[in-house]
Amino acid sequence: MNLELRWHRLAPLITVTVAALVFTILLIAVRLQWAPLESADHGAAADINSLIAGNATLVSAVKAVTWLGSNGVLWTVITAATVILAIRGQWRLAAYLLVTGAGALILDPILKSLVGRLRPVVAHPIAHGTGNSFPSGHSLGSIVCYGAILLVFLPAARGRWRTAFITVIVALIALIGISRILLGVHYLSDVLGAWAVGITWLGLTTLAFELTRSAAGQPVTDPVTEGLEPEARADLKPARPEPGAPRRSGRYYGRIAAAVVVAWVLILGIIVGIGELITKDGNGNMLGDRTIPHWFAAHRTVGLTHWSLIFTTLGATQAILIVALATCVTFLAVTRHWRPVIFVATVMFGELGAFLAAAAVVKRPRPDVTQLDQHLPTSAYPSGHEAATCCLYAAIAILVIGHARGWWRWLFLVPAIAMPVLVALSRMYRGEHHPTDILGSLLFSALWLTATSLLIKPNADGQPRQDTTAGDQQQLTRREPSPSPGAVS
Repeated sequence: MNLELRWHRLAPLITVTVAALVFTILLIAVRLQWAPLESADHGAAADINSLIAGNATLVSAVKAVTWLGSNGVLWTVITAATVILAIRGQWRLAAYLLVTGAGALILDPILKSLVGRLRPVVAHPIAHGTGNSFPSGHSLGSIVCYGAILLVFLPAARGRWRTAFITVIVALIALIGISRILLGVHYLSDVLGAWAVGITWLGLTTLAFELTRSAAGQPVTDPVTEGLEPEARADLKPARPEPGAPRRSGRYYGRIAAAVVVAWVLILGIIVGIGELITKDGNGNMLGDRTIPHWFAAHRTVGLTHWSLIFTTLGATQAILIVALATCVTFLAVTRHWRPVIFVATVMFGELGAFLAAAAVVKRPRPDVTQLDQHLPTSAYPSGHEAATCCLYAAIAILVIGHARGWWRWLFLVPAIAMPVLVALSRMYRGEHHPTDILGSLLFSALWLTATSLLIKPNADGQPRQDTTAGDQQQLTRREPSPSPGAVS
């Protein structure tokens, strides 16, 4: 048993040592252009790349997988996890994530410069990779960042959830590495080398974390099976059940989901119907649809054009996605309930679906003025920028006002009102939308936010139960009869 325990504790160290040795061997072989390795790499690159060349569906799927290993996605994941840990007071784990992720970002360009290996040349190039080839940056970044996420949040997973968590992380890392070879931008040894150095770096940072635990007088753990900080399990769980809340059946949630879908369809029908009336029976200048865009076009200046670009960018998909993600992460970290996240996700996905559907049905042309934005993918009605901005910032205001306490929460009404106004003016100024396109988006937002708020009840968990308990206790205390003068104390 003693031998077993010793082997169990030495296994991670042996794994890291072997990984470091494998990386060193590959590094030397690649740097010296060892003929057997070069031959195997070139043959594998050509054969594997030919497996998906010409299949548009497979290429799209592989590109989607490889995107999950890009620096933008990896740092978004690391940042979101770090914010959650910081809000919940787990500063040591937050620092671990940042240091470990930064290591991958530093190691990749340095190693590529030292080795100087050129990218593969394949018969059917599908993607284009910049810089040198060894090691694969996507593979290195994914094994380090997703591996660190696994080690940090492993204590929160139990039973089948732990198995699922580990399986998803391992599969994701493997698929990202394989995708780089399929796309023809890396050799097999590039990916294997990246995985080897990634395991080595993870092992070193984990050892450093264990040293901080020892310095703090905490017991030694097995990070691979227990996670880095088993004692932090309560804080690492994304959400927690509300004490005393009744258990809901799947049928209950199914009814709510069905009601949301029905409401979405009805609201979409209203918006599409109004769009059809405007385009076919509006005589072209309903509510200034023709005169207002021409007035804006005639009064354009360099300064106003600059500001219009800023606000139209703030209403674009990327900015909306970033703010929505930040909102979900913050509310999940603070409230420890999924309800606000579900509310924001439902509102935003519903808005996107309705916008795409209405634009495809109505097919309204843009105003007949010079548009300042090029290659716009959809029609004018309704305004996607306006609907997304209104839904997002109004949803944030609803959540903050329902969950926070204090006068400052009402300040969130300012962006909920100002941002839709500024985005609307910028879209009309740039010649992209008629006034009725904006009004259609505002009507959809008002109806959709009302429906989702009533059905999902995003602030149902906003009132702390402790306050209610304290209030009940105070009432009971008031009701207790005071002892009579002659009573024995």
